[in-house]
Amino acid sequence: MIMKGQKINDRYQIIKSIGEGGMANVYLAYDTILDRNVAVKVLRGDLASDEKFVRRFQREALSASSLTHPNIVEVYDVGEDNDQYYIVMEYIEGKHLKELLKKRGKLTTSEVVDIMLQITDGMSMAHDSYIIHRDIKPQNIMILENGVVKITDFGIAMAMNAAQLTQTNSVMGSVHYLPPEQANGKGSTLQSDIYSMGILMYELLTGKLPYKGDNAVEIALKHLKESLPDIKEELPELPESIANIIKKAAAKNPKNRYADAREMHEDLLTCMDDSRKNELPLKLEYSENVSEEKKEAKIVKKKDIEEGEEPIAKKITDKDLKKQNKLLIALASIFTGLVVIVTSVVLLIPTLTKQKEIIIPDITGLTEEEAIKKLQEEGFQIADEIETVSSSEIEEGKVVKTNPVIGSKRTQGTQIKLYISEGEKKITIENYIGQDYTYVQGLLEGKLQVLVEKKDTEDENAEANKVIGQSVEAGTKLSEGDYITLYIPNIDKYPDFTDGSYTAEDVKNYLKEYNVSVTVVEQVDTTKTKGTVIKQSRKAGDPIIRGAGITITIAKEAEPKDETDDPNSNVLCTPEQKALGACE
Repeated sequence: MIMKGQKINDRYQIIKSIGEGGMANVYLAYDTILDRNVAVKVLRGDLASDEKFVRRFQREALSASSLTHPNIVEVYDVGEDNDQYYIVMEYIEGKHLKELLKKRGKLTTSEVVDIMLQITDGMSMAHDSYIIHRDIKPQNIMILENGVVKITDFGIAMAMNAAQLTQTNSVMGSVHYLPPEQANGKGSTLQSDIYSMGILMYELLTGKLPYKGDNAVEIALKHLKESLPDIKEELPELPESIANIIKKAAAKNPKNRYADAREMHEDLLTCMDDSRKNELPLKLEYSENVSEEKKEAKIVKKKDIEEGEEPIAKKITDKDLKKQNKLLIALASIFTGLVVIVTSVVLLIPTLTKQKEIIIPDITGLTEEEAIKKLQEEGFQIADEIETVSSSEIEEGKVVKTNPVIGSKRTQGTQIKLYISEGEKKITIENYIGQDYTYVQGLLEGKLQVLVEKKDTEDENAEANKVIGQSVEAGTKLSEGDYITLYIPNIDKYPDFTDGSYTAEDVKNYLKEYNVSVTVVEQVDTTKTKGTVIKQSRKAGDPIIRGAGITITIAKEAEPKDETDDPNSNVLCTPEQKALGACE
């Protein structure tokens, strides 16, 4: 259980739990290095020991990290810490569409078109990479205050050319948005996402789900067998072009759907045009009853018969019919016997020929020769290909792991692939000071985790993109995946405080984060607005050095002259006396 305040990889400090899923739990966390909030998805503890689920989780990270699009949540980091597998993602402050629907009931047509355009745009990038989301639903679509849509949780996404996630390719998505092919136990394609988007669009417009039931099985069966309700009955004023898009996207037969998200996106782009609002209802080209087996049509050729000629069928005698019946009975008996024999063979042969399954022994840390000998003694064969991998724990030349994994059961004769340690790969750190930090990042990319931070410097000639320091000294050796921080100059510069818009308070607030002390003096200046800066001791464009000081001069008005204090006057006059001329 991950607790509040706990740090993952000594970097991501957990703030609170923000969601739980079938594979992973999601937390709001603070990135202590880059000073930002992030979402951290951690593989559930009971699944972290399952190699199949770990592979799936890592595949998810790999797939999602390759997708960079404004409508897809960004993946920042992937890793493992104390057997906890995690993914660090962009943290989105917004509502998911399900929350919006609960609040609004349903959305306007223009809102739905805008949302679907953003979703299909993001999914177009995924589909271009042959990545299937497999779980499109309103809970996985976030909407920000500014209306930007973000697709989240490619939790069961997979590349089409990758291995199946499960042996049965089992149903993973929410049943309310489940494509018929998934409900039927078949594999997913790009068009499976299209179906889910069609159902989502229907719900956003009507505020209702097209298929309801008392349980998941009942709803799944409706996806398989029941026609999609006509959305025009719910929304008679809806443009036919939009109704056609939903009908095509949510077609039961994948042949009737859009080929991919990009094709659906292009159709959405013009659906609000006046020329399309009254287009004809869409007629689907292929049968929607995809579960019905095709039946061969019996073609009967008719002969031209002369008037009065008896049909050929009536010439079959009762005797012929009896012979045919006897033949059919005999054939049925033979067929039944064969079925019994074949069934018995099918059931008995695996039992008779079944080989004993044995556990792959733990050969971790053994030399290649020792490992091969032990596996062969157990009855296993050794794969020709032996792979080397880096390891910080296993000595060079010794076994790190096997495939299939150690501890799993396999029959005798199974081929086992060995992975031999080539030791821990070390990267020797050089002196990067003075080099362009982007060049250094490229140099170390794929080897180390490179972070870049700004640092104050008193060097007025420092260049913004040049390294002025590094967290690891030159000559140090790091392992692959370790972190190094490159420091570049924080060369924020003084603005022109004398442009007439800055007061003393403005200057103090501006320089507060730099810990710069501000000394204020006043000077009479009738040409400037009272209280504004007219001079500054540090010129505009000078670098701001943290902890330094600056003196600013503020304009003030001339003090009015008090005539009663006129040194040339020997008489203290009151206003009344002045009026009477008594003081002259």
